[in-house]
Amino acid sequence: MKRPHVLIWRDFRESANKCSLMPLLGREGIEIRHYRSDRICDGAGRILLHPDGPELQASDGEGASGLLILDSSWTRLPKLLERVVGDPIRRSLPRLVTAYPREGKLVPNPEGGLASVEALFAALCVLGFRDESLLDQYYFAEEFLRRNPWLQETSEA
Repeated sequence: MKRPHVLIWRDFRESANKCSLMPLLGREGIEIRHYRSDRICDGAGRILLHPDGPELQASDGEGASGLLILDSSWTRLPKLLERVVGDPIRRSLPRLVTAYPREGKLVPNPEGGLASVEALFAALCVLGFRDESLLDQYYFAEEFLRRNPWLQETSEA
């Protein structure tokens, strides 16, 4: 089975300089599109990483057409979700500990919140496609892997 196509829908209001996913721009199999209120995102058949879904399993990748990651602040996430059509398959990640030093200014950061590249890496690991090169330009990669040792036990694609 080949690695699923990854669609990242980024909130244009988020700083590209702080985005953990921007180093992946142009990488084969990863597409980054920018959210705007006049656009929709087709999530049909894709696995949408979402904290309210059942936990992601390796078998989820078999029938999915890809992976959908919404990249935004927690306060803006509902706006992005409103524009996703096609009933994507909502799945949450297993318990992980972020290495990204986060600071909520308006609302507290939710328990288990991750940097987007951490979420992408972990989701692909669960699906059986571990690729440490996704973390090559992520400053906190080593600490993230140290805090989540089970990720190092997943097989490489």
